[in-house]
Amino acid sequence: MGHTGAMPKATTSRARRAPDAEREVAQLRALGDATRWRILRTLSGCATQRCACDIEACFDLAQPTISHHLKVLRAAGLVRVERRGTWQYYQPERQALRALANRLIELGGTE
Repeated sequence: MGHTGAMPKATTSRARRAPDAEREVAQLRALGDATRWRILRTLSGCATQRCACDIEACFDLAQPTISHHLKVLRAAGLVRVERRGTWQYYQPERQALRALANRLIELGGTE
């Protein structure tokens, strides 16, 4: 069976959503770093928010390095932060993570 060159209508409409694609690429880039992946896994394993100082205690990295990685994850929309006085509490942005996971599953298609 040959390729007709035409994309299915649903795929065409998805391909036109450039902002979605840009967001997904930014999220994948953020997850492409082993430290950020580990930070996100640490946060995902918690039922509640975690203080930045608790996150830092899990890693053998300087505080500015952890802060940088948290900032990248926040900018990609993969974690959210809540300030309480001088403390910052992080938690995964579960809806964004599910949306990204679903997009990757869609790429796998059906067989």
